[in-house]
Amino acid sequence: QVQLVESGGGLVQAGGSLRLSCVASGRTFGNYAMAWFRQAPGKEREFVAAISRSGGSIDYADSVKGRFTIARDNAKKTVNLQMNSLKPDDTAVYYCAAPDIPLHYRTERGFYAYWGQGTPVTVSS
Repeated sequence: QVQLVESGGGLVQAGGSLRLSCVASGRTFGNYAMAWFRQAPGKEREFVAAISRSGGSIDYADSVKGRFTIARDNAKKTVNLQMNSLKPDDTAVYYCAAPDIPLHYRTERGFYAYWGQGTPVTVSS
């Protein structure tokens, strides 16, 4: 059984930074791409960032490019999301996601079979 546990969310002022972490268990972590999504109140869950199995390929949503950085440590079975220059529009619950097949990442939510419980991020203006 794959489990994903996020941490690191909280309240921060606009312009500040937060670092989210996701720890995975239940299978060989390095065989699978990983991603972060977020869901703001009243909105659909949206793609934020994804990283390939080796970490050599990365993709970001346009809204976070240049501000967020995704990275993984396969030995520690973790994927992190460093968020800088945060804006009120970044306020959302952030979810770690993993697919159930060892393919290159995709940005579509339906590609991911496993989700963490989410960690809330609130950016005040």
